[in-house]
Amino acid sequence: MKIKIIIYWVTTVLIALETLAGGVTDLAHGRTSVVSGPFVADVIMHLGYPVYLLTILGVWKLAGGVTLLVPGFPRLKEWAYAGIFFELTGAAASFVARGEITGDLIAPLVLSGLAVASWALRPQSRTLGVLFSANKPA
Repeated sequence: MKIKIIIYWVTTVLIALETLAGGVTDLAHGRTSVVSGPFVADVIMHLGYPVYLLTILGVWKLAGGVTLLVPGFPRLKEWAYAGIFFELTGAAASFVARGEITGDLIAPLVLSGLAVASWALRPQSRTLGVLFSANKPA
């Protein structure tokens, strides 16, 4: 049981940090990596999206990253996980739609897997609970 909690926290911290860093980068229209890489505005325009989308994504990413780390708010956590998953798989789909099956495709898919792992391994205190009990008659 202890290894499950450790893996949960490792995946959650990685996803939260990536989401928070991505949110700041999107809001600042910075580079896609700390030392180099194209500016996110150039990437998003290349994919065919308007630059103002970065502001919307940046705010949502910051809210989602914080939500994953703070205690409580299980319903909001579900929404944050869903939003992060949709954003990452949407990024992968956008690269595929542009015909760019390259290394740019790998990062969002790996991070999507980490988000799913974090969601699947979360402790009972961070879930909404069971909707239907197997022992309870309908």
